[in-house]
Amino acid sequence: MKILMVLDRDFPPDIRVEHEINSLINAGHQVHLACFNRKNAASREKWNEAIIHRKPISSFFHKTSVGCLKFPFYFNFWRSFISKLNQEYNFDAIHIHDLPLAQIGAEFKASHGLQFVLDLHENWPALLTISPHVQGPLGKLLSSDKQWRQYEQDMIQAADNVIVVVEESKDRISRYLDNPSKIYVVSNTPVLSELENLQVSKSESSDELILFYGGGINEHRGLQQVIKALALSKTMPVKAWIVGDGSYLGKLKKQAKDLEVEDKIIFWGWKPLEEMTELMFKSHILLIPHFKTEHSDSTIPHKLFQYMLTGKPILATDCIPIMRIINETNSGFIYDYNAPSHLAELISSIYDKWTKGEELKMGGVRSVLEKYNWANDEKVLLSIYKEKP
Repeated sequence: MKILMVLDRDFPPDIRVEHEINSLINAGHQVHLACFNRKNAASREKWNEAIIHRKPISSFFHKTSVGCLKFPFYFNFWRSFISKLNQEYNFDAIHIHDLPLAQIGAEFKASHGLQFVLDLHENWPALLTISPHVQGPLGKLLSSDKQWRQYEQDMIQAADNVIVVVEESKDRISRYLDNPSKIYVVSNTPVLSELENLQVSKSESSDELILFYGGGINEHRGLQQVIKALALSKTMPVKAWIVGDGSYLGKLKKQAKDLEVEDKIIFWGWKPLEEMTELMFKSHILLIPHFKTEHSDSTIPHKLFQYMLTGKPILATDCIPIMRIINETNSGFIYDYNAPSHLAELISSIYDKWTKGEELKMGGVRSVLEKYNWANDEKVLLSIYKEKP
């Protein structure tokens, strides 16, 4: 099949989209990807045998995306872009990444008979409720929570196939459909071959127990609770490595200074995957401190499965999908997302075992090798394009 993917950001990078493109190409499909161009990249180029089409977008049109359900500017940009591409290539399917541009997929299904696949990376309405740019006065004027939730329902009904990242998300949207069989779970699991060569570093040999976090840094990632837990653990030789960048980094650094735990934290900043993975393997405990919200209760982070592959204990908050998988695989321990004292207790317990020389290895490795890996999720993705809608 000739498949057009649509992504409303720059590409690359996007690990999920990269995995899907590679799998579809390897299965014999032709894949094109339309995205916007804010980094002065080539307007057209090959990427791993897929053809990437990029169109410059002005700051004005880009900012109108939050209000796309009330004002047509953003949709008009994509309608023009996709129409020209479809005239040139005559696609069989349109694969929309995430909810905002689902309207474009529905329109091209209706006007050109394309198979419409809606790939929901996120619970988008829930994500907007915790996004600072939407919660300000202008954001609330441009974006309506009620309208986004109705739009999600309409687009799920319009799509021929819907992809979600976790079972909890499938359960959530199934209520919109009389026949939920068109919903497929394709999770954010790793390609094992990509990580094989990275598993070279063992835990750091030191007198300090090292906690590791890798990923985006915003308020809802919950790292402020980690810093509070460190303040409650001042007598223990524990250090946190925080790898990543984001809008909340400055506040975290200030909090660490105010609580007098600066010496217990290294903020590494953004690192390429190889360097981040090396730091991850050198550490002793891996953290997923996300706040428990409607959003985090219906999505799953890539890093959970990357963490599991190390065999190290994971300390994670009680977000429903993360808690379910960690408990199922015996890969770590769960704490109340809003209780830094609970996190401090778990760190203390692991520290006691570590100082006694007890093995900290958990059961995540086998679960990733056998179940939670891209080879299995790829089969689900490919099955969608074997069937006519």
